[in-house]
Amino acid sequence: MDTTLQDPLVGRLLDGRYRVDARIAVGGMATVYRAVDTRLDRVLALKVMHPTLAADGAFVERFIREAKSVARLAHPNVVQVFDQGTDGGYVYLAMEYVSGCTLRDLLRERGALQPRAALDILEPVLAALGAAHLAGFVHRDMKPENVLIGDDGRVKVADFGLVRAVDTVTSSTGAVLGTVSYLAPEQIEQGTADPRVDVYACGVVLYEMLTGAKPHQGDSPAQVLYQHLNEDVPPPSAAVPGLAFELDELVASATARNPEVRPYDAVALLAEARRARGALTDEQLDAVPPQALAQAHDNADDRTSVLPRSLAVRPLPVNEADEVTDAFHRTSRLAAPPPEPPRRGGPGVRRGPLAVVVAVLLALGVGAGVWYINSGQFTKVPPLLEKTEAQARDRLADAGLAVGDVEHAYSDTVKRGAVISTDPAAGTRIRGNDSVSLTVSDGPETVKLADLNGYKLDRARSVLKQDGLEPGMVTQAFSEDVPKGFVVATAPKAGTTVRAGSAVALTVSKGRAVEVPDVTGEDLADARADLAEAGLKVKVAAERVTSDDHEAGQVARQTPADGSRVAEGGTVTLTLSKGPELVEVPDVVGDSVDDAKEELAAAGFEVKEDRGLLGLFGDTVKSQSVEGGDTAPKGSTITLKIR
Repeated sequence: MDTTLQDPLVGRLLDGRYRVDARIAVGGMATVYRAVDTRLDRVLALKVMHPTLAADGAFVERFIREAKSVARLAHPNVVQVFDQGTDGGYVYLAMEYVSGCTLRDLLRERGALQPRAALDILEPVLAALGAAHLAGFVHRDMKPENVLIGDDGRVKVADFGLVRAVDTVTSSTGAVLGTVSYLAPEQIEQGTADPRVDVYACGVVLYEMLTGAKPHQGDSPAQVLYQHLNEDVPPPSAAVPGLAFELDELVASATARNPEVRPYDAVALLAEARRARGALTDEQLDAVPPQALAQAHDNADDRTSVLPRSLAVRPLPVNEADEVTDAFHRTSRLAAPPPEPPRRGGPGVRRGPLAVVVAVLLALGVGAGVWYINSGQFTKVPPLLEKTEAQARDRLADAGLAVGDVEHAYSDTVKRGAVISTDPAAGTRIRGNDSVSLTVSDGPETVKLADLNGYKLDRARSVLKQDGLEPGMVTQAFSEDVPKGFVVATAPKAGTTVRAGSAVALTVSKGRAVEVPDVTGEDLADARADLAEAGLKVKVAAERVTSDDHEAGQVARQTPADGSRVAEGGTVTLTLSKGPELVEVPDVVGDSVDDAKEELAAAGFEVKEDRGLLGLFGDTVKSQSVEGGDTAPKGSTITLKIR
């Protein structure tokens, strides 16, 4: 891959802990990376939400819900979640790293699986989902891409990104979340999701493992959805003759259009799967479907070569034994021409050795001719996906086929120079010496990021879309040179070569920074003048507050506080004082000094005694500086004359 193509996270230390080493996969909500936990020194997978979605609270909530949900599922067949956090604009999950392949990779390579292998995969998947269902959660997005098969043969379920509590509606807006080919009818019609939608999806996955194809296919998602609603999933034996009746029954039970007829959760379906396995003979379990034979023969360095022995498929015989045997049975019914009848009137003529040889050769010739017409002139297109163009040419030559047109196309998943597709497809039966067209990957489509500095935000977003990129998260920063609302920086930087469709984060100017002066204690007019001189606007709060420190009409407090930095032209909100709190003064004339002081103190006043010469030895209040019943500021001093 072009070394100029840089992922901004590769090589970075995320959250001060996770060193991102390589990108593994890109999905609809997030990108998955291989990383190293530098604190614990272990390899793990980091699932990082796309920046365009990180600003959406609903997506972030769903993303974090995945972490919490999976963390509760302590099951050996569920990909573990170790940590969840954020680093700037990045929201991530730290998960168990599974080295191996997905079930989709296996099906793409093998075409279809033996029943034993299909059940070997289905059972741990159902065990994992059963744990989720018992914990009260539904996966809602079961498909081969979310089934991981480790190098050690362990099967794990991943991507609980759409996990949701049982019996909840899919979306408040009515949108259906999930993958079209695996949606249950009630998900499409009503938006409901209980454990039976996972059961339905597992039934579709089982059908796909047994036949190598999805049960419902169409030119558009709408056609597939219509079939889910109106057509039953056909029995696998209709596509693969000879499959056991028990497997048809298992698929039919799991994919019943009426959810009331299906097993109520994955635990119940697992019990049915084990009963079906127990009813099958070894011959039925190990039967190799023709769809598998068409694609099973491959090099040992293919990714699926690491699968355990139980998942291996029998290799294709070099001499295409299945077709030769059929041809032999057809030609074996052809008898040699009967010998000529003996001449009349003479002794019968016995056939000599030469006649026998001619008869045998004639029979063999006729048989060979029939075999050639039916099978001998045909061959099958070998599997070439992800092979280099040179390897593909060699394989076609070995199969006696020519290379047709070679086209190039961009691909986010197939490396540069490798085959994306063939026409006809792998496994197709075509005449020998026919040609096969190849589509070869040019790698991901790349775009050189334009310099957007100084562009207004709307214009910058428009330019990104025109260049095949997506506007990402927008942050704001002060700038002494760039006016407010214009772009000051992008991430990645201008001139960087990035993948088409990548999100570009934008930093927009908040304008020049201004330090807010302190105007508390000033009259409103003076405060307005000081703030206007600093380049700031004033907003006066509707409510006034009592203040022991500021007189009525003065500024009691300001927001932002003094010393804060705000954009030039920003607004400072002023709250004015209505003076100190006024409290009614108790009438203490005639009371004893001690009682009067206690009552005034309880009302919030300070007390001062004025005894004079005549009151040195008195103990009764003669008068008070503020008459009882009047009001005075709370905390003020009341002077008492004593007699």
